[in-house]
Amino acid sequence: MNYRERLKDKKRIVIKIGSSSLTHSQTGRINLRKLEVLVREICDLQNQGKDVVLVSSGAIAVGVAALGLEKKPSELKKKQACAAVGQARLMMIYQQLFSEYNHTAAQILMTKNTMVNNTNRKNAENTFEELLGLNVIPIVNENDSISTYESQFVEKFGDNDTLSAVVAALIHADLLILLSDIDGLFTDDPNTNPEAHFIDVVENLDENLLSMGKSSTGSKVGTGGMATKLTAARIATAAGADMVIANGKDFHVIHKITEGRKHGTLFVGQKKEEFYLLDYIEKLL
Repeated sequence: MNYRERLKDKKRIVIKIGSSSLTHSQTGRINLRKLEVLVREICDLQNQGKDVVLVSSGAIAVGVAALGLEKKPSELKKKQACAAVGQARLMMIYQQLFSEYNHTAAQILMTKNTMVNNTNRKNAENTFEELLGLNVIPIVNENDSISTYESQFVEKFGDNDTLSAVVAALIHADLLILLSDIDGLFTDDPNTNPEAHFIDVVENLDENLLSMGKSSTGSKVGTGGMATKLTAARIATAAGADMVIANGKDFHVIHKITEGRKHGTLFVGQKKEEFYLLDYIEKLL
């Protein structure tokens, strides 16, 4: 079966962008040229009649640059201050870029309580549905500027990898695209093992594949490694969505993936009849 071919027919897509894909590696400041390409790609998907949700990291990284700090702080309250400054600045840029293509973006900040509380979770789902029905593009991030409790939740979720899968499951998306600074899944870390082989398609995400996940990341900006991406794959595929992990160095890869071309590692959705999102979330905490 040609699993790539069916990516052409996806109707509801969640795209996750890592911090390292949004910023210049030398300075940590926002990469505006790349952001313009990202926005254009998303607008074109929506112009095709698809629903698109963007899960965007980068608030802390943008805040660090805006405040003139040399590096990401380790102290919690300083991280939260950076997130507060950076999230506002990031959304301002997104709003301006989307408006240039006559599209509207909305901000949704999620916390642990959004997902574990039944009423809040349903309200979040309803908000997503209403926004998508109005042809608005929701831009999602963790609300990581408010408390120690929530910050611990953020660390569990990695660089929004798992959050994007939770969002995909919540809104019944049929495709999740994770873009980061890696090409996809390998049999071992290709940075240290030249014999590592690239894995094109994963039909069954078993324990052997899950053990390949590394908790580290090659970026100084992001927080998620392969382990969080495989956790995301576990949630998204169980909810019935296909998932692709691909390199975000060129955001033109988005339309290439949705055209069924071979980019990144494709995890095939295998919807589990007994799937219950809250069970997966609670395992992370």
